[in-house]
Amino acid sequence: MALELRQVYLDSIAQILEVCGVLAIVAGTAFALWEVLRNLVRHREGEKIFDLFRTRLAKSILIGVEFLIAADIVGTVTIDPTTESLGKLAMIVLIRTFLSFTLEVEIEGRWPWQRHRNRHKDD
Repeated sequence: MALELRQVYLDSIAQILEVCGVLAIVAGTAFALWEVLRNLVRHREGEKIFDLFRTRLAKSILIGVEFLIAADIVGTVTIDPTTESLGKLAMIVLIRTFLSFTLEVEIEGRWPWQRHRNRHKDD
């Protein structure tokens, strides 16, 4: 009974984390688009608007991916962890971590070991 209850709670938590991930991406996309529209109305420079949009969108995707990784980990714990399910989890986490890494590089405009460099030298 307690094991079944624990599994129900963990499954619910995994689903909540998945929803949070999707909401982070959707809300971040909406806010990024809102920011673009607001800047277009103010007649800002197009290249800066585009850079701002890409940065905001990438950040929302990054946050969403982090939630989805957490959901995958919790979801795998709820089932009987077999070698196959752990292998699938490892591949999912590896792919999503690579995506997070590349998004971070895109946002910052530099490799993580180049922390002293700014994205835009003229900013």
